[in-house]
Amino acid sequence: MSADGMDFLWANGWRHFGEKFYRYNAAIMSGELQRIIPLRTVLSDFKQSKSQRRVIRKNGDLKMVMKRAELDDEKWHMFEAHRQRFDEYMPTSLYNFLSEKPDRVPCLCLEFGVRDPQDRLLAVSFLDVGRTSVSSVFAMFDPLHQERRLGILTMLLEIFWAQQQGKQYYYSGYTTEGSSRYNYKKCFHALEGYDFDGNWEPFERQC
Repeated sequence: MSADGMDFLWANGWRHFGEKFYRYNAAIMSGELQRIIPLRTVLSDFKQSKSQRRVIRKNGDLKMVMKRAELDDEKWHMFEAHRQRFDEYMPTSLYNFLSEKPDRVPCLCLEFGVRDPQDRLLAVSFLDVGRTSVSSVFAMFDPLHQERRLGILTMLLEIFWAQQQGKQYYYSGYTTEGSSRYNYKKCFHALEGYDFDGNWEPFERQC
C-alpha cells in the first residue's frame, strides 16, 4: 500500500489486522454493546499533560531505540507475558497485528523500543508511516514494570517523532464510547473522533 493510500484509509476509519484491513463501529466489551470511536491527534495542536510529563520524567533512566520493525525472539517472549493482561479478546499471536514482513507490509512500519540501563527490553511499540500521517499499530510492555506506564511512554515517543517529521495526524486506534480498557487513548490533548459518516470532530479529553 502506498503512503498516500494509508493516509486515505486511516482518514476513513480503517485499520489493518496483520495483512487484512477492517473497520467496525460497535463491539461487545465486558458483556455490553459499545460504540467504537476511531481517534486521532492533531499534531500541530498537541501538548503534554501534567501526568504525561511525569511519565517522561519517571522514565528518564531508560533509552529509546527506533528502527524498522522486526519480530525476534525477544519480542515474542515479551508478547507471551503481555497478552496475559487481556481479560477478553486475548490475542494469540503478534501476527494478529503485524504481517510476516512488518517493516514494509502493508507499509513502512517502525518500532520504538525502550530499554533499561542493562539493555533489557521493557517495552516496544509499532508505528505505521504514511505521507502526512502515522498510525499506532500495537504496543506491549513487560508486566513487571507496569508502574512505569510504558504504554503511555511509547505513545508519546511516537507522537514526538511524528511531530519532528512534520506529520499532520497521529492515529491512535479505536476506543469505546463508554468505559473500557481503551480509556487511556482518551487522555491526550488535541483529539478528534470519527463518526463513520466521513466526519472527524473534536473529541473532549476525558482524564
